[in-house]
Amino acid sequence: MKQQSLGLGSSSKRTRKREFLDEMERVVPWGDLVSLIAPYMPAGRRGRPPFCIEAILRIHFIQQWFTLSDPAMEEALHDVPLFRDFAGLGGWDERLPDESTILRFRHVLEEHKLAPQILATINELLEAKGLLLRAGTVVDATLIAAPSSTKNAGHARDPEMHQSKKGNQWYFGMKAHIGVDADSGLVHTVRGTAGNVNDVLEAASLLHGQEIDAFCDAGYQGAAKRPDAKADVRWHIAMRPGKRAALKEDDPLDVLIDELERVKASIRAKVEHPFRVIKRQFGHVRVRYRGLKKNTAQLFTLFALSNLWMVRGKFLAQQG
Repeated sequence: MKQQSLGLGSSSKRTRKREFLDEMERVVPWGDLVSLIAPYMPAGRRGRPPFCIEAILRIHFIQQWFTLSDPAMEEALHDVPLFRDFAGLGGWDERLPDESTILRFRHVLEEHKLAPQILATINELLEAKGLLLRAGTVVDATLIAAPSSTKNAGHARDPEMHQSKKGNQWYFGMKAHIGVDADSGLVHTVRGTAGNVNDVLEAASLLHGQEIDAFCDAGYQGAAKRPDAKADVRWHIAMRPGKRAALKEDDPLDVLIDELERVKASIRAKVEHPFRVIKRQFGHVRVRYRGLKKNTAQLFTLFALSNLWMVRGKFLAQQG
């Protein structure tokens, strides 16, 4: 692959976008991911010569980091020298991937279920570096909005997305359920469901099987009693807000209970970090595709990249 320095763009200013890509250049295990994907890519014996797998993978990641659709990604490659440099592509006079090439690469990932393997490959690297432990898991879910408009060719909303009520507000879309390491806050398990699926139904599926303790909020009441609950896992479920509000400040036992709830809340807070990264850092606040399968595959990639984003400081420190 023809690799260029990120400093070869039209400007030498160290912008935030340039700094971000420079960090990702150094922390993403490109070689391992290319080896994972290579067996499933077309041989390219007919038609135009295929683009380098690593170049297309880098473009795919740029889409996730900067919320770019396939057409927008094609235009960005022509307009933004920094993106071409990061992908290892040539200058203005060389052929660049079009939106169809970018689309076909994503279809390969979806068809062969490679997005979950990307997450697994990155987590193996994190575990080897001692950043991903297995003693406890925090589970939670967040809503990802979907277009509720029917102004499309089928004149209908996505049938796989559903309404869900949170507080007094109604939402339409899907849910991203995750299990994260209770120590580091890194994501190890991802599930995508319709927005109306109750959180507690996915609780057991978010455990990797090696943890001793599981932490979750009050919405997971009864998780330990479900038929699919693992007998050797201790569930630490938050007290319902109404019951906690009724605790008395002058009762020593209630004070201890409240302090225990504070400790559990501090552990559960780690599950919010990956949600913040994909929604605020990467801008993923709405689904991009129709159907749960495509959007869940994207969630696997987003959370894999969020893991690298959250540990980039430690990675870069280890590199000197």
